[in-house]
Amino acid sequence: MTDFMTELTELTEAPVRPAVPIERHSLLSNRRALALVTPDADVTWLCQPSPDSPALFAKLLGGDGHFSIRPRKDQLPLGQRYVPGTMSVQTRWTGLQVTDRLADGLVRVVEGRVPAVVEFAPRPDFGRAPVRLEQTDEGLRLAGTKIELRSPGVDWQITNGTATAVLTSPATLELRWDEPSEKDVDWPGWAQSLRLPETRRDMVRRSALTLRALCHRDTGAVLAAATTSLPEQIGGIRNWDYRYCWLRDAALTVQALVSLGSADEAEAFLDWLHRVLATVPGPEHLNPLYTIHGTTLGPEVVIDTLPGYAGSGPVRVGNLADQQVQLDVFGPITDLVHDLAVARGVLADRDWQVVTAMVRAVTRRWNEPDHGIWEERHVLRHRVYSRVMCWQTLDRAITLATRFGRELDPGWPVLRDKIAAEVLGHGWNPGVGAFTTAYDGTDLDAASLHVGLSGLLDPADERFHATVVAIEEVLRSGPTVYRYLRNDGLPGDEGGFHLCTAWLIEAYLLVGRRADAEELFESFAGLAGPTGLLPEEYDPVNERSLGNHPQAYSHLGLIRCARLLDES
Repeated sequence: MTDFMTELTELTEAPVRPAVPIERHSLLSNRRALALVTPDADVTWLCQPSPDSPALFAKLLGGDGHFSIRPRKDQLPLGQRYVPGTMSVQTRWTGLQVTDRLADGLVRVVEGRVPAVVEFAPRPDFGRAPVRLEQTDEGLRLAGTKIELRSPGVDWQITNGTATAVLTSPATLELRWDEPSEKDVDWPGWAQSLRLPETRRDMVRRSALTLRALCHRDTGAVLAAATTSLPEQIGGIRNWDYRYCWLRDAALTVQALVSLGSADEAEAFLDWLHRVLATVPGPEHLNPLYTIHGTTLGPEVVIDTLPGYAGSGPVRVGNLADQQVQLDVFGPITDLVHDLAVARGVLADRDWQVVTAMVRAVTRRWNEPDHGIWEERHVLRHRVYSRVMCWQTLDRAITLATRFGRELDPGWPVLRDKIAAEVLGHGWNPGVGAFTTAYDGTDLDAASLHVGLSGLLDPADERFHATVVAIEEVLRSGPTVYRYLRNDGLPGDEGGFHLCTAWLIEAYLLVGRRADAEELFESFAGLAGPTGLLPEEYDPVNERSLGNHPQAYSHLGLIRCARLLDES
């Protein structure tokens, strides 16, 4: 026994390695839980029982919690890939393969001829809860919880809350924390049903699978990303919790899936939204984001026991943006209902109720300043993008009423035209030669491209062309586009934002610059990790990915660009 323990100690005392690049993590999902696995089959992120719950494994953010499998003889993996059309990940070494998937729990299938070392180190509540592992006939149990690791026949050695074993034959390890579900998610059948563009077809399929993976099947909520606090600057403080349902992000996510022929996720999200609407006195009082279960968030707190990814703290749980004023959120929701109705050929009564609710919200608040899409915490401004989205809410409502024979309030066209006139009059800055961020300044913002992308302004208009050139000149840096470069009240910098890159690609197409659109799209697609996933941002100076991962915005942007390149 002493020799065996000595061998295990030597095997598990690996040298400290730099943080795994963010984009190289692969996502596992059963649409109830999410996990991230590194290129060498270490599960370093898993929150349970739901994705916005505390983490059981948080090595991703500098903690100890993880679940690793590797060959006993040290060697680098040959590669990692998704099983086609699924959210199952295979990691391969010479003589060893680990296949990971989320079903009723985390299932890890170990196959091959070489011995494998397994290290199971659960650390509940971001590592703040005590850990005591108990051996059972079926494997291991985390005392005081429902968490168990089913591993019949495996000889575990437990030290300080970490269980280690050497597997000399194929084995299946099942980590359970909840009751079994009725059935597994049918990933392959769903993937085969999609209408995919020819442009980057496989990558679009992977992006669609990723978006669906972020759609919570029990509630209909859609997560903005799978993680919290992956930094927007290494060593900076711009670390936020994205494990919630933003109304805007969710609408854009399921709209992208509608564009590929899948409407179930959109219908589930709108059902979730109806339940949220029932909790507020009026639609104008909607928060920008909610928990998966449609409740308001608790306070934003710092987990001071975790140092953060690559030492980039703080690690935050919660998000203060849920108390902000973001008046743009109504536009994407109404645009979603429009696309869903067109795709189905019918406008459901419940969906029309959502549209009229969004119009009421715009009617009551459109002329207020807000924090905007980028959630700047220090100042309210009359932002061009927010006004454009208020215009879009009315425009799409008018289109739906006309097309599907619904009652059209005579005040809607009047207000739509009034908002458009204000945007064109106050959003355009002749001195800058572009539509700026807000009415009160000269700074540029990639979101202002929506003056043309939304249809408010004819893309042939010289002012839109000038805005595209100005944003390209100021905000584009190689393969990426920054949101803005102004002082937003926070220290430090950030990377270029993948969604903004997608917006500029679309703008290039609208102004007839197809070659530029194709070139930027290929550069954008080239920033994905080996398994096709994209986080939020990219630092073109240090050439590294940044931000929470995988990010819905990034993947929906890629899908839209691929479709538009096909169509144009």
